[in-house]
Amino acid sequence: MPKREDYISWDEYFMGVASLAAKRSKDPNTQVGACIVSNDNKILSIGYNGMPLGCNDDEFSWDRDVTADNKYFYIVHSELNAILNYRGGSLEGSKMYVTLFPCNECAKAIIQSGIKEVIYWQDIYKDTREVIASKRMLRTAGVQLTEYIPSGRIVELQM
Repeated sequence: MPKREDYISWDEYFMGVASLAAKRSKDPNTQVGACIVSNDNKILSIGYNGMPLGCNDDEFSWDRDVTADNKYFYIVHSELNAILNYRGGSLEGSKMYVTLFPCNECAKAIIQSGIKEVIYWQDIYKDTREVIASKRMLRTAGVQLTEYIPSGRIVELQM
């Protein structure tokens, strides 16, 4: 019997993991997931956007209104969460799959951690100062930026 031919690619697999991680976010507006992978396709760490450990997400604002108490003071982005969640040695030379292009603050952490490629799905904030700065830093630091192009394949999880 020949092997299956309809298996998912590594990119589909890891972006799928990042997308599934995003579903853990309690943010009512934006759910983002990240998955850090080694050169030999082993998952090193996963993260999603949420409150820091020990901060009850019922006691902090999820509001987007920047003129008031808002989520931007509190949320840890998925990329930083994935970096901070890693309990191994170095992330040098690894790659990160992320469902939304990283902001400038996450770009700094990506660069400092040694991640060499960012594979991103959506880039809906591409015209913001934060993402423009992020791309400038990542490119200057030699981090490869790769847009994930969905294959159109539907993968269904049964629970």
